[in-house]
Amino acid sequence: MSYQLVNTDAEFAEVLAALRDEPAYAVDTEFHREKTFYPKLGLVQIAWNGGLALIDPLAVDISGFAEILAGDSVAVFHACDQDLEILELTCGVVPRRLFDTQIAAGFIGMSMPSLGSLYERVLGLKVNKGDRLTDWLARPLQDAQLVYAAGDVDRLLDVYDILVTDLTERGRLDWALDECERTRVRQRGALDPDQAWRKLKEIRPLRGAPRRVAQSLAAWRQERAAEIDQPVRFIMPDLAIVGIAQRQPTTVGELRKVRGLDDRHLRSGQAEAVLAVVAEGMSHVAEAVERTESKEIDRDLRPAVALVSAWVSQLGRNLEIDPTLLGTRNDIEALLRQDPDARLSVGWRSELVGEPIARLIDGEAALAFAGQGELVIETRSRMPLT
Repeated sequence: MSYQLVNTDAEFAEVLAALRDEPAYAVDTEFHREKTFYPKLGLVQIAWNGGLALIDPLAVDISGFAEILAGDSVAVFHACDQDLEILELTCGVVPRRLFDTQIAAGFIGMSMPSLGSLYERVLGLKVNKGDRLTDWLARPLQDAQLVYAAGDVDRLLDVYDILVTDLTERGRLDWALDECERTRVRQRGALDPDQAWRKLKEIRPLRGAPRRVAQSLAAWRQERAAEIDQPVRFIMPDLAIVGIAQRQPTTVGELRKVRGLDDRHLRSGQAEAVLAVVAEGMSHVAEAVERTESKEIDRDLRPAVALVSAWVSQLGRNLEIDPTLLGTRNDIEALLRQDPDARLSVGWRSELVGEPIARLIDGEAALAFAGQGELVIETRSRMPLT
């Protein structure tokens, strides 16, 4: 495996020139975000027919890559979500055309495989992942790091070609491309602060004043973390948000008694800021907090969720498709709630999954065992057992 380490703008310009006429190119990134709110890019790996370049973003203006990302070529990734986030942050765009090999593999019976598993399954190659946790921001990068990084994209276009052929033969290429597009356009990166509370499971049981205060605290924490570029957990742990929401302290002394808080969370005027957020949350308790929740599933339909989930899993096994690509439990609940944007009510999923579920709920079909534990949805006979 040969590669070029690119650490000048002139060399990077040559790479961009080589990519302009390529129908597809493979991309991966290495980054850190353990001690920051925003990810810090350490390396960009790009492979194309006849070339492989490792771009050092600490030495090169990576924003020029936006031209290629916005072009007609297919950008091939594996598990692209975090790569897209950091490329959007550093280049200002995400690829206009995207193919994710992890997503695509799910449509041929592989359950969201790692890159190593996919290389072994499709190409018969074992990938050395020994430097996965290395420091990508340290310079100079070591040979072992560079070899590891190059390996992530070295054969990814070969995998892409094989997957496209297999998906085409199965009549599922459009399904995979549709899912890749959903991933491409999905909002990522920093949450809307007003929605940050949804990431905290401990908040969900709260109601009334505690719920409103917790929402205000989660939004403030998100904004503060972005402002000083630190992880949200450095600002305030989840446990402390719930504790403050339940106690609703009005003094610094009361605040210090909350479990999960210590001096590092309350220094530099932060204690006073937290108390102000609590007071602001309390002043809006009368608002309809619960309207932020999705409407509940009809009580009579709740037992159907587990049964339908089991059927979707069975269907996935039968079709050799990762069941989570057919429909998750949240997708099923959204369909039963009749959410207007329910994923199972549009496209290929509607015909394959959504419509049978709708017929089941309407009483037109029945869920039955077909022997050996297999579940099927079939036309309802309406004939009682005698």
